[in-house]
Amino acid sequence: MKKICSILYVIVLGLFSSFKPSTACEYAGSNINFVKSQTQRAIAEDDINQARYFTYKAVNAIEKSRSQLADCGCQDATLNITDGLENLKKATRTSSINATRLLLNRALENILGGLEAMENHGLHGTKYSDNVLVMNTVATANAKLAMKLPEDDILHKKIDESLENYKESLNTIILNVNCKDARAFAQRVFTNCEAELLKPKLTEGKKYYNLRTKEITAAALEKLGDCNN
Repeated sequence: MKKICSILYVIVLGLFSSFKPSTACEYAGSNINFVKSQTQRAIAEDDINQARYFTYKAVNAIEKSRSQLADCGCQDATLNITDGLENLKKATRTSSINATRLLLNRALENILGGLEAMENHGLHGTKYSDNVLVMNTVATANAKLAMKLPEDDILHKKIDESLENYKESLNTIILNVNCKDARAFAQRVFTNCEAELLKPKLTEGKKYYNLRTKEITAAALEKLGDCNN
């Protein structure tokens, strides 16, 4: 009986780990992808003031993402992004564009490392050395799973269903509207979702809605391409 209970605890912990952190890491990943894009824009600038402008946007986005990173719980990602933040801050204090780019490229490497760590977070495994700590953690996860998993699962399902209409409408726009106009519309939606996800204290519903809307819109933007053909 004890062996069966232990197996059930492990299964429950696995379900909990695969559900909650994965969504939390998606929220964090969305914000850090924004950081990546702003850092890349800063690197592409020849004017040091413009480079600083995009660098500050990247810095602010990381600062606003601290709670999402904490919820994700990926230590490797947090360490990489913390290093990236330091390099971004240093980049705002340089006096030449070359020195700025050097630090920005280092920051970009850190940020890419953080994104990769978040993507692989589910494969890291759980590291505990104390058996009592393991059992306490499993029991806590079991309780949280019982309370939160059904509610979040139902909420996410409802939002996914509601976004089917948006997905169909977006496909209709792609097929029937001028490419550049369709792309401009999709880009506005994508940018708005990015901005919403950076806001602190969003409800779970608003976070998930904006995350999935952003993903659907990103797929549409990829389908549209650069509209030059």
